[in-house]
Amino acid sequence: MAKSPDSGSPSPVAPTSKAEYFGVGCFSAFAGFAAGGMIAVLIAKIVGGLSRCAPDAETGAPCNWFTYMVFGMIIGTLVMPVVSLWFFRRGRARANAANNDRG
Repeated sequence: MAKSPDSGSPSPVAPTSKAEYFGVGCFSAFAGFAAGGMIAVLIAKIVGGLSRCAPDAETGAPCNWFTYMVFGMIIGTLVMPVVSLWFFRRGRARANAANNDRG
């Protein structure tokens, strides 16, 4: 907490606007889209290796990689914003609670 130089008490935490939640949600949706797809392709590579599915000779792409990628992107786009907004709200609530306890 930042202390005010004149009063010695911690400065209040500014209320969160809807624009901040929107920004965090949109940014994390893009990150989840990319991360979910990459993780899913890694899972496709592992599943293909365990099931002895021959990868593409030219590119080395695993079997059914596109299906895994699409489902991974969908899951990542949904899960990443939910988790990041949950942590964002929890952090704000803790900061407000700590500020109210001290003030």
